[in-house]
Amino acid sequence: MLENVKNLKTHNNGDTLKLIYNELENLGYFVKDAILNTMEYGNLPQNRERIYILGFLSKNEADNFSFPKKIMLTKTINDCLVKEKVDDKYYYKGKPLFDKLKDDVTKKDTVYQWRRKYVRENKSNVCPTLTANMGTGGHNVPIILDDYGIRKLTPRECANFQGFPNEYILPKIADSQLYKQVGNSVSIPVIERIAKQIKKTIEV
Repeated sequence: MLENVKNLKTHNNGDTLKLIYNELENLGYFVKDAILNTMEYGNLPQNRERIYILGFLSKNEADNFSFPKKIMLTKTINDCLVKEKVDDKYYYKGKPLFDKLKDDVTKKDTVYQWRRKYVRENKSNVCPTLTANMGTGGHNVPIILDDYGIRKLTPRECANFQGFPNEYILPKIADSQLYKQVGNSVSIPVIERIAKQIKKTIEV
């Protein structure tokens, strides 16, 4: 199983994906792929489109495999946020960026993004795609308004948006590395649903 950004499908006019397919087929795999959005296939409020590539050593299994169907999104942004006040370091009050955020970040049920020079409101009531550079101060920083002020998402909340279970303990490393790892991660429920389809296919 391989996973990557959806633009892999069209990168270099599709030649990059053809090369990957050729290499996999030379190794004896029969390949299938699909682009799945986390908010449509994982019941997680994150707009995250990724290409999933599967290789089967059996042509019959490849022919019989089908990717999971879309499911209804029932979880909300608030389901992924912690309810108590988080550490002060995540809040923007008193920091240089605050003046650029305070007039635009006004809703508590919305995840915003700082796009280097402006604030972008996500109007679909889900979190924008979490990225590996969201903790570095650059663009794509996810921002919310809670009862205590304007702040960025914590690493734990980002893990929630990726579907990590509550009992999963984040490693004790720098926040910047946690953001990077979570942004580079897969959405757990999507992988779980694909795995169940694989299991059903190979057990027939």
